[in-house]
Parts: sequence; C-alpha cells; structure tokens
Amino acid sequence: MPFTRISLLAGQSPATLTAIADSLDRAMVESFDVPENDRFTLFHQHQPGEMIFDRHYRGGPRSDGFVLFHITTGRDRPDATKRRFYQTLVKHLQEAPGIRPEDVMVVIANSTFQDWSFSHGASAAD
Repeated sequence: MPFTRISLLAGQSPATLTAIADSLDRAMVESFDVPENDRFTLFHQHQPGEMIFDRHYRGGPRSDGFVLFHITTGRDRPDATKRRFYQTLVKHLQEAPGIRPEDVMVVIANSTFQDWSFSHGASAAD
C-alpha cells in the first residue's frame, strides 16, 4: 500500500491534479505491483519560492513545472521493478496531463507494516 505525497507549484487545476493522480495510479498498477483501488495520494501545492530545486542536477533542465513524488511503501521492490515504474510513470504523465519527463523526480522510501496503522489504531502487521 504505497502512500504518495506529490509536491508542485500552486495553481494547478483540479483536472490537472486528477490527471496526475490517475497517471500515478496506472503506473503503480501496471509496473509497481500495486492492486487496483489501493490509492492514497496527497498533493502539496507550494507558492513561488517554497520549492527550491536544482534545475540541472542529474537531469533536467527542470522548469517551474517540476513535480516531486515521494512514495512511502510498505515493502521493498526489486531494482528492476522500480526502474520499470519510473519509466511507466513518466510515460503516463507525459500523456496526461502533459508533464515533461525532465520535470519528474521520484523518491521511494521503504517501511515495514509495523510502521503503518490503517485505522482503529491497529498495526497493519496484525
């Protein structure tokens, strides 16, 4: 059950946010071994000056359309799965809502099910 925080500049339309979330979901189902309807995403829209990023570090050139995906997952995936996911995500985002591949950064953080509680204060490991 991945949980994704997406950071981008403020002012995006609801349709754009939906397209980003849909592209992420499709990529996760297709290439990150995530079941359908396992969808938990939060958007963080930042005002100008609140997102400081190198426009050329290991990629780019990045524009003001830069989007950061920080994905916390309950189990590790093999490197090949992660690489396939990165490529699938970029492809879907380029199709809709039209985000440039240079503007997509992904960070995956792994945790264990003991680190999660889905509801009622119960550990996900139970």
